[in-house]
Amino acid sequence: MDLFTALAVPTRRNIIEMLASRGRLSATDICDKFETSPPAISQHLKVLRQVNLITVEREGQYRYYQLDIKGMYEFETWTQKMTHLWSKRFDALDKVLEIDKKKLLKNKH
Repeated sequence: MDLFTALAVPTRRNIIEMLASRGRLSATDICDKFETSPPAISQHLKVLRQVNLITVEREGQYRYYQLDIKGMYEFETWTQKMTHLWSKRFDALDKVLEIDKKKLLKNKH
């Protein structure tokens, strides 16, 4: 599964947001925030680990999850690149529309 397929599921995005705002959490802490069954949340956590968005550490019988900074950085870099690309396109479109608007106003007078 790729990163975008993993993030297409709202529960997974919510888990990412929770870890981003609250930091390192146990599996139990994460499960308690959802009405979904623990095995279902476990599957979501597994997918997020597979696409390198979160990491897991074992301490005794507990598992603690946190964001994988490297994976999040790669995702952020890609989104910034796409934002820059689309901003350039919208800026070019704004210029074309402004020229057309001036022509239209000139032809009305």
